[in-house]
Amino acid sequence: MNVLIWFKRDLRIHDHPALAAAAEMGRVLPVYIVEPDYWHLPDTSARQWDFTAEALQDLRDGLGSLGAPLIVRVGDAVDRLDRLCRQHHIARILSHQETGNLWTYDRDRRVAAWARQAGVDWVELPQQGVVRRLNGRDGWARRRDAFVGLPQTDTPAALNPVAGVEPGVIPTSRALRLAEDRCAHRQTGGRAQGLRLLDTFLTRRAEPYRAAMSSPLTGERACSRLSPHLALGCLSSREVVQATLSRQAERPGGRWPGALASFQSRVAWRDHFIQKLEDEPAIEIRALHRAADDLRPREPDALRLAAWDKGETGLPFVDACMRYLNATGWLNFRMRSMVMAVASYHLWLDWRTTGAVLARRFTDYEPGIHWPQVQMQSGVTGINTIRIYNPIKQGHDQDPTGAFTRRWVPELGPVPDAFLQEPWKWPGAKAVLGRLYPEPIVDVTAAARAARDACWGLRKERTYRSEIVEVIERHASRADPRFVNDRSPKAAPRRRMADAAQMSLDL
Repeated sequence: MNVLIWFKRDLRIHDHPALAAAAEMGRVLPVYIVEPDYWHLPDTSARQWDFTAEALQDLRDGLGSLGAPLIVRVGDAVDRLDRLCRQHHIARILSHQETGNLWTYDRDRRVAAWARQAGVDWVELPQQGVVRRLNGRDGWARRRDAFVGLPQTDTPAALNPVAGVEPGVIPTSRALRLAEDRCAHRQTGGRAQGLRLLDTFLTRRAEPYRAAMSSPLTGERACSRLSPHLALGCLSSREVVQATLSRQAERPGGRWPGALASFQSRVAWRDHFIQKLEDEPAIEIRALHRAADDLRPREPDALRLAAWDKGETGLPFVDACMRYLNATGWLNFRMRSMVMAVASYHLWLDWRTTGAVLARRFTDYEPGIHWPQVQMQSGVTGINTIRIYNPIKQGHDQDPTGAFTRRWVPELGPVPDAFLQEPWKWPGAKAVLGRLYPEPIVDVTAAARAARDACWGLRKERTYRSEIVEVIERHASRADPRFVNDRSPKAAPRRRMADAAQMSLDL
């Protein structure tokens, strides 16, 4: 039998259940389809493709060592799969279940319809702790933990390839006609890079994890930086969980136990949030609480949006974070939360628009985490506390020396340290603001007050609470201490841990 393996967000050969299953069935045709329509969406970008292309080359090398090089085709998935199946007499396709954005959800539905009509058996296997067609969250955490506790799937010793297939070229972002996207400090894609990060994190970098993750200065090294490799499946979440368990079994001293436990919790939270999108694919376009759908204007203020995107709001720490993100494709979790909250509350921009901006900036864009978190930070879920970050206070707390702000906003060079986060209060501000650096586009205090009044005003409406029960039943965490909604004093430490999962793409 000839079996086609359709690679999507699982770019590895290790712990790959679909590949292992195909190897037992007969001749294997490993395929990745580059879909130009996907790569021209508002939430995708050239930096993501460049990372993906590097991961594909790594995957091609790995599959080549097994005897069946990766076949790359460019075009519509249905068209390319149909052509390959006809040309090479393929009656079965294996792939992993994917929880992507709405576009990939609709594409998979088209592929499923084509497969039924063409008489092709398309089998999708789970590769992480996300459950298809879940009726409710009761017992979900137990099922997730059981999955990541299963033995990892062995890499096949060799593959019997379908002969005579032209491998195809992995296109460049220019060949795909993607918009120029300079990201000078982007992470490099590929499993080898992911394994190196996992090793250095578990053996050297993770000890200060809990204390260091909140600041962009220290988080850059103390965070695992595995998120883009997990997002594309260069590493499986199961192997990351089990590698961490092995390190925990060594019983390292110092701050290691707390750091490793926190990291395990965040990997679990990763599946928790992806499950939200799996259960409700429309999360990227529709608020979980329908009453909040039109809380903000659907057509955002173009000047405010552009200023926020470019890091020119006149709020130094916000601008530093946005410029850092634009240059690196990464930002630590607290700062992701802050820049989204500032866009949503202080600038009163619609979360769908700003969420897409951040999505294409993140090299580690994971739709299942991104869109639920975007909604949380914008106050439209109905079940999460409204959190309006004070960007000035965050600057003082997370960049106390001003080193991060000064590096990314060099225009503020003349401003004394005492006024760095509020340069408009400096007596010499006229020499800088409006000339070298913009004046703030909003009054932070007044904007926060107006946003708070609007959000709480909506929540006080009589009909607002009627929908909350449904949202809780479908999406809220349960009694497992990692997914707690208990508001009692005894649950405070666990709530703080849950709060720490905000925008947890960075791990």
